[in-house]
Amino acid sequence: MRRLLTVPALALACAATLRGADDLSRFSQVLIRPASAPFYIASVTMSFQPFIRHRATFSSTYAARVFPYFFLGEKGRIWINIPDEALALVGRGEPVDFTGRAVNDSGDERKVEGRATPTGPWAGRIKVRVFVSKRIILTYNTTYELQGPRGEPPAVTPTPAR
Repeated sequence: MRRLLTVPALALACAATLRGADDLSRFSQVLIRPASAPFYIASVTMSFQPFIRHRATFSSTYAARVFPYFFLGEKGRIWINIPDEALALVGRGEPVDFTGRAVNDSGDERKVEGRATPTGPWAGRIKVRVFVSKRIILTYNTTYELQGPRGEPPAVTPTPAR
């Protein structure tokens, strides 16, 4: 009898493991909404292309626009590190801290830190701090939305009657 129960138990354990791995697939692409940060007598607006996940790193490009000093704007690449264990916490609705870096097109590197706080299974709030220099830290508060596979069944198109 024990041998008969072992096979279904192993099958359920494997299914649970695969389901856990699939849960992280929804983090494959993340959309972060544009946000502005005040800076003395100006404001800096950051906009991002969708972040794409490769292992524990999300990468994207960014554009920073400075109003009214448009000539101070920049573009570049940004990387944010969030390990699978932290993504599992986000999947359970818990906030996580992250680190990363950004490099503008001129080669200047910036440290990036932040916190992602889920508000639902597919979205949440995100706070990002960009360390431009020792004295200049820009803080952005915005939202994110997961754009990865939503686990919805594919749409079935009815076949026409003959």
